[in-house]
Amino acid sequence: MYKIAVIGDYDSIYGFATLGLDICPVRTGEEIRETFLKAAAEGYGIIYITEAAAAQIEAEIEEYRERTLPAVIRIPGVSGNTGSGVEGVKKTVEQAVGSDILFGGVS
Repeated sequence: MYKIAVIGDYDSIYGFATLGLDICPVRTGEEIRETFLKAAAEGYGIIYITEAAAAQIEAEIEEYRERTLPAVIRIPGVSGNTGSGVEGVKKTVEQAVGSDILFGGVS
């Protein structure tokens, strides 16, 4: 069974520990980058990352976009939702099915 990590500021992620997920509180861009790369290398199947943290390491996340594992999922933090998580899911589904899932158009 794969492990699940949650990366972001402590206030946004501490509740995930009650679900048995591995929380990885980070503060700086360098901590975010190092923690993300370490989790990916250690075989985590899913990495949840707050939208604010993900915005600081877009290049690193992009490297894993085409890979099966880990699945990288952006989640809103306590500061709110930027919409980047929904946009990321939308783009992935569009690539998979060739259609805009919200408007029904063909890509």
